[in-house]
Amino acid sequence: MFIDKAKIFITAGRGGDGCISFRREKYVPFGGPNGGNGGKGGDIYIETDNKKITLLDLSYRPKFHAQDGNKGENSDKFGRYGEDLVIKVPLGTIIYKNGELFADLQELGKKILVAKGGRGGRGNASFKTHNNTVPRIAEKGEPGETAEIDLELRLIADVGLVGFPNAGKSTFLSVVSSARPKIADYPFTTLEPNLGVVNIDDKQFVIADIPGIIEGAHKGKGLGLEFLRHIKRTKVLIYLIDVSGFDGTDPCKTYKVLSNELKKYSKYMSKKHMVIALNKTDICSAKDNIKKFKSKVKGVKIYPISNITKDGISKLLVDVYKLINKPIEDEEIESIPVKKYIYEPEFKVDLDEDGIFVVSGKKVETLAEMTKFNEDEALRRFQNILKKMGVELALEQKGCKIGDTVRIGPFEFEFQK
Repeated sequence: MFIDKAKIFITAGRGGDGCISFRREKYVPFGGPNGGNGGKGGDIYIETDNKKITLLDLSYRPKFHAQDGNKGENSDKFGRYGEDLVIKVPLGTIIYKNGELFADLQELGKKILVAKGGRGGRGNASFKTHNNTVPRIAEKGEPGETAEIDLELRLIADVGLVGFPNAGKSTFLSVVSSARPKIADYPFTTLEPNLGVVNIDDKQFVIADIPGIIEGAHKGKGLGLEFLRHIKRTKVLIYLIDVSGFDGTDPCKTYKVLSNELKKYSKYMSKKHMVIALNKTDICSAKDNIKKFKSKVKGVKIYPISNITKDGISKLLVDVYKLINKPIEDEEIESIPVKKYIYEPEFKVDLDEDGIFVVSGKKVETLAEMTKFNEDEALRRFQNILKKMGVELALEQKGCKIGDTVRIGPFEFEFQK
């Protein structure tokens, strides 16, 4: 099954906890602290893979978690780092991270970091100072980064093949390449895009067959809107039109509908190089219809072809290859938006509906996550850091009194001075 959209939820590995330990060796007085640091949590990467052609497996398994780091140990042993997790996707995948365009993977083997693992918590050996030679304090590991990732696949093809259902696109693709799409005599036989590699005099280009577009496709009718994104990367568009007028449809009207639908979908579609292939010229009435079509449609190169007899196909492919290498004026380019860094306070204090004072901010929330509250020394350190940051003063200015509830991340505390 061809799936070109997927949403996944990722969590990088949490850092390992630091260790509290002291040297206890015979004849070694005052051995001191030797608790090691925890290992860093695993990162999460997304990488392109030529063996992948769909996002189907990601739609079945939407949650990913990298390995956590190991805890630190005594004798100053650091915890092992968590293994990185690599998610494989097809070439041409666009990544949206938390709703924003993050990356466009158009190179084979391209690997990009999407979630960073948390650092390991420090062991008590790291807290030894001249004033505190016997620290009984260690940190918990930092939580790994979490993110909601939307993946959108856009096929990498040089040429896009568009047309009404039953225009003969799938047959054309099977004639010019080794692709073997499903072919039948009813509309919407093709339910997913197909790719084929065309060989011309030791030269190659990739052609994409887009499922039948109908009038109103840009608004979501039929299958067109679902797959039109796959021709955004193409350099050339081939309008494949049934010159016999399938089901009584005028070929000229068919061309106008196709052209309008593509323009309404994106203004850049009209900037691409395009040609018209009038198919089924082996039918008796074809000559009159071709003459009539050419008299009404001007400014676009027209190629009468036949999938059955293969007439005109070689000339069409040679000219299309020439157009691929011709630059496009005002080409659509999607660029990654520049990140704008805006200064914000380290924390902010709000009062929620339940009367709880909520302190938010990455620094204070990370501090709370990494503090072992069951250790008196760690708790005192936590309180001292908040006081130095000005959290205590900000709470008082907000109206917080002794005994009120204060929430930092998932933790709740009773305000004391």
